[in-house]
Amino acid sequence: MSRAAATPRRSLGAIFVIPALIGCLSLIGLVSALAGDGLSDVLSWAGLAVPLIAIVWARSRRRQ
Repeated sequence: MSRAAATPRRSLGAIFVIPALIGCLSLIGLVSALAGDGLSDVLSWAGLAVPLIAIVWARSRRRQ
């Protein structure tokens, strides 16, 4: 039995919810980087770090 046959089918919403969330957080980070200083800088760094954290997490899970 192949692995693809054993996995249940997921809806489009279940497939794209995490990428959409990462995209929204990145957009918030980009806009806040343009909007101001101080707390906006912290928000922009946090928002723009989300895709990098997701990449590191995915790479670490793939190697196991």
